[in-house]
Amino acid sequence: MKKQVIGPFRTFFLKFWRINLVLGFFIIFSAAIIGRLVFLQILNHQYWQALAQGQQKIFEQVKGDRGEIFLRDKTGLVPLAINKVEQFCFASPQEIENLQETAEILSEVLGLNKEELLKKLENRDSLFLPLKYELTKQEIESLKNLSLTGVYLKEEKIRYYPKEDLASSVIGFISEDKLGQYGVEGYWQDTLEGEEVVLEGEKGPKGYLFLDNQDYESKKGSDIILTIDYNIQYLAEKLLDKAHQDLNIEGGQIIVIEPNSGKIIALADFPNFNLNKYSAENNLDIFQNGAIQKIFEPGSVFKPITMAAALDQGKVTPQTTFIDDGKVEIGTYTIYNYDNRVWGERTMTEVLDKSINTGAIFAERQLGHNLFLKYIKKFGLLEPTGIGLQGEVFSINSEFQRGYEVNFATASFGQGIEITPIQLTQAFCAIANGGKLVKPYIIEDIISSSGFSQDLIRDEGEQIILKKTSSQLASMLVSGVEDGYSSGAKIPGYHIAGKTGTAQVSFSSLGINKKGYSDKTWQSFIGFAPAFSPQFLILVKLNNPSAKTASYSAAPIFKDLAQFIIDYWQIAPDYDI
Repeated sequence: MKKQVIGPFRTFFLKFWRINLVLGFFIIFSAAIIGRLVFLQILNHQYWQALAQGQQKIFEQVKGDRGEIFLRDKTGLVPLAINKVEQFCFASPQEIENLQETAEILSEVLGLNKEELLKKLENRDSLFLPLKYELTKQEIESLKNLSLTGVYLKEEKIRYYPKEDLASSVIGFISEDKLGQYGVEGYWQDTLEGEEVVLEGEKGPKGYLFLDNQDYESKKGSDIILTIDYNIQYLAEKLLDKAHQDLNIEGGQIIVIEPNSGKIIALADFPNFNLNKYSAENNLDIFQNGAIQKIFEPGSVFKPITMAAALDQGKVTPQTTFIDDGKVEIGTYTIYNYDNRVWGERTMTEVLDKSINTGAIFAERQLGHNLFLKYIKKFGLLEPTGIGLQGEVFSINSEFQRGYEVNFATASFGQGIEITPIQLTQAFCAIANGGKLVKPYIIEDIISSSGFSQDLIRDEGEQIILKKTSSQLASMLVSGVEDGYSSGAKIPGYHIAGKTGTAQVSFSSLGINKKGYSDKTWQSFIGFAPAFSPQFLILVKLNNPSAKTASYSAAPIFKDLAQFIIDYWQIAPDYDI
């Protein structure tokens, strides 16, 4: 029988038939794909290119609406910072046939530079080219009527401040990059800011960006309600405006607070600015809130703090007397009373009534320097209050803390020691409320996008002086309004506790590299009412008014505002007139 001979190729195929079968299928499948690609990309590429250009997926990052800011009046919430819808103009250069003509028309309608506009439009790769924001009604109508190919209107949400300049340094504003600056907008940026989401859209046949109707309202930031009362804030600002007209003040602040809780009722700052036009301001200092961001030497309004410490330690009583000969000599320094007055024998009550510098030095010396410094710290005058506004500053008073005898002497009557108006207000709350150092706060409530109110922890305050001390000092300050230099704040039928202060402005505070003090003054009045059951406390601080002393400048302003609050809150009188 004859043997069958198998060729080498057939032998190889039989041996690896499975691999060869797979390879064959792969070759056939690849040929099919290549053929299809040739059809799509070469034979029919124009069709698919047009389709791709007519419909493109676009993803846009947007943030949920920013939380809004409100305050209250007797009728309800008053909006201070809200989100407003405005239209803007953009172009899709790919669709514009005659760039020169379109640029010429747009330059006339929108008031833009023609050459610069044309240069932008020549970027044919751009699908979305913003041209102008904050369009006027006339510009919007003109664009709608023209119906220019490749030119579109789109809505955007902007930050808008309905009350414009009211409480401007309290609110702050939103910068071009949508970040809060100053005040509430800056300090509470993370709370107000909406959560970022990605929205999917399409590039339609006419170039317009169609975003899907995706709901992102739930991503809105939290709303903030301030403690400020609209009517009291409004009047406080008007009183500062009037002081500018009548007394030519260079600046000033008015703070109204509930001394038992630390709740801020008004925080007015002069000069203020229009929040909707903040970019037009050339002087950036105007954005700073003088109540929390500018330090000053308080002058005689500081004397009650010195007296509170001495009373609290039992070193003096309201009836303790001393002999004044008009001056105190410390080394090469000689310290005088205001107007070089000599008062003779006087009580501690009269020291506050007549604002006697040497009497404040006497009280501080009875207390001792170490205890005096301890009480300054207890009153919170060497640290920020934590009021909840961006940029709060404080002074560590390094020069005063060097411990020189003369520094303690001048600090006792409020010169040579630096604080902010809000620090002074916080310290005086302890004098008014029975001795507790309450924390000032300006946020009443925070409401989430789902409508829930956030629990805000309120500090009840540390007891820093005895209730007896508070009561004694209140009586002494009432005497000053009844019979002393603070009589300009007197309101018939009510016991008013208060103190004036007129302090020289140092050259260093004016940015002048020179020791000593200028002819400029800070004039202030701080007081509370009703004195023995206080419902409000007011600080009026004026920068360099034309009046000689605070008795003629700040005290009458206190009286006008206090009378309004008494009537507005319907506070019953203390006694019959």
